[in-house]
Amino acid sequence: MLRSMLGEPPRTPDGALKAAFAAMGEFTELCDRLSRRNPEIAGKLRTYAVWAEGLRRSLDELEESLFAAEFFGNRVPRVSWEKLTDADRLNYGRHVYFDKNAYIRIFSLLDKMGTLMNDLLELKTEKVKPRFSYFTVLRRLRETGRHAELAAMLTALKEEHRDAMSRLRRRRNTEIHYMNAELKDDLQTSERMGSGNGEPWHLENLPGNMADAREGWAMVLGTVERVFAFACGRMRRLP
Repeated sequence: MLRSMLGEPPRTPDGALKAAFAAMGEFTELCDRLSRRNPEIAGKLRTYAVWAEGLRRSLDELEESLFAAEFFGNRVPRVSWEKLTDADRLNYGRHVYFDKNAYIRIFSLLDKMGTLMNDLLELKTEKVKPRFSYFTVLRRLRETGRHAELAAMLTALKEEHRDAMSRLRRRRNTEIHYMNAELKDDLQTSERMGSGNGEPWHLENLPGNMADAREGWAMVLGTVERVFAFACGRMRRLP
């Protein structure tokens, strides 16, 4: 949708995104097939199929937000705020909007995955922590010792992107609980550049922020593909 609004050609899913979509599609088909053979659990399976479709849409929306954030961010010159033209400032504002949308969606999507995993794998995380995140579910998965192969894959993925995800989490928490995250980034950058002494106000590190967001995207994609591939393997063994 956003690509067409920006005059860009439609996206053709490939690589990790294509693999994630394929695993989600197979999962939905299996839910439909099994619900017809097993009426006693049909309601639960239909719920899983609806959740999977919602996650597919969320994944698509996240990818579009990342694309738009990068699209506008690439049009903002790396100069002080005072040197930006009106057009530059408009592009900056649009970049901030989609960047913020993206990093909030990264954690939202992971938490939705956690909800599905908790129910599908019968982890009962809510008994340990009534309001839980994806990371709580992953810790619960490791602690129970169940599905060790999946736990190992997801843990390795989390560790691979730990630093970038920590920075994204700080920005998300700042945005939700304290102030506009981009203003805090601007302030910190300005202090490092000496703007408190009358120097120009420099923008935050847009390429660095986008690099973190791309790592968050990679973690989300890897998580989705691994969980749904694992779920499909289990469901194929059901009668």
